[in-house]
Amino acid sequence: MDTTEIIKEALQVLKDGGIILYPTDTVWGIGCDATNEKAVAKIYEIKRRSDSKSLVLLASDLDMVAKHVKTIPDIAIDLVEVNDKPMTIIYPGAQYLAPNAVAADGTVGIRIPLNDFCKELVRRFRKPIVSTSANISGEPTPHFFKEISEEIKSAVDYTVNPKLELGSTGEASQIIKLSVDGVVEIIRP
Repeated sequence: MDTTEIIKEALQVLKDGGIILYPTDTVWGIGCDATNEKAVAKIYEIKRRSDSKSLVLLASDLDMVAKHVKTIPDIAIDLVEVNDKPMTIIYPGAQYLAPNAVAADGTVGIRIPLNDFCKELVRRFRKPIVSTSANISGEPTPHFFKEISEEIKSAVDYTVNPKLELGSTGEASQIIKLSVDGVVEIIRP
């Protein structure tokens, strides 16, 4: 099966409100439509995670980010342009997302993936996709497909072909929190 067909199948599951298991530019993720409250709730259920903990989303580019946050601090544009490793930015003023995909303080963590598969998947979906690690909350993060538990694998609606994990770093992204006035806080280096 080629990548185009895999993307087509994953897109259909996302459009139908389903959950996908997929390789990102960092680690394997569990994903869904970040604007679908029921789908996001399923992810919290699969992970056995409190919905008070926020989720990371993937966006295809800064234009998509701009649709889902009220203001992009100027420093974010600079960070994205010079970034050469996976970086999640926590933006203030989330909008047009499922309420349970947004942190209690109104912020949202968004990463523009560096691998072609995720970029194309999100670009073609035309909305952000949830990207939370493919593990039960509190258990070790699986870096590669072979480390994902059977419980997670059996709980999702579609699993992307593991061959597409080539190029994943197996490392979590750095996390940077930005305020409206451009204050930068490093959450995870």
